Amino acid sequence: MKTQRKQTQNTRQKLYRQIITVLLILQTMLIGVNAENRLQQGDSTIEVLIWIINQCIPLLKQASNLQEKQKKSLLPKHRRSEDR
Repeated sequence: MKTQRKQTQNTRQKLYRQIITVLLILQTMLIGVNAENRLQQGDSTIEVLIWIINQCIPLLKQASNLQEKQKKSLLPKHRRSEDR
């Protein structure tokens, strides 16, 4: 019973990670489209690059946090000394 529950939980976590990954990719693509629009509207290349960098910093932080959470969930659980 517990193993089935754990498998279900692992499947859900994997699905959530995949959804978040797709959303981060979509967000990156939208940043690129918006940057292209800014260039077409006459913004300078330097201004657009600065804008892209400012948009991508939070995105990179989100991806990094997701990766850290994934690493923590994959680490083996240490048993307390009482359990041994």
